[in-house]
Amino acid sequence: MIKAHKATNQAQFLLRRKLTVEGLSEIQWEDVIQELNHHPCVDFAEGKSKGRLVVTFDGTHWSTDELIGFIAAHGGHLKGGWWQSRRLAWYQFTDDNVRANAKHEPFCCSKIPPMKK
Repeated sequence: MIKAHKATNQAQFLLRRKLTVEGLSEIQWEDVIQELNHHPCVDFAEGKSKGRLVVTFDGTHWSTDELIGFIAAHGGHLKGGWWQSRRLAWYQFTDDNVRANAKHEPFCCSKIPPMKK
């Protein structure tokens, strides 16, 4: 099934995050999914089996750290482990990279590139 993106989101800056969430009851889980789907920066959120959360959001306005804070505010926490911490580090790196690319002003090939300050 192909889902249409929200009109406010820029497709080139959409980030997809897969996280394993623990500590949420079934009702809390449904509330988190519903609130995420109504969040202006979130394009799409869904819950999978075994506590898997899949969220696609606009990386220029929201980050993985804010998503983790949102989950913690609703009483959940991320599953621990080496793989999860490695994945989180990669997600945070790409969040920073997307945000930097969104702010970047391209230059023409006939100009000198801007110098670092």
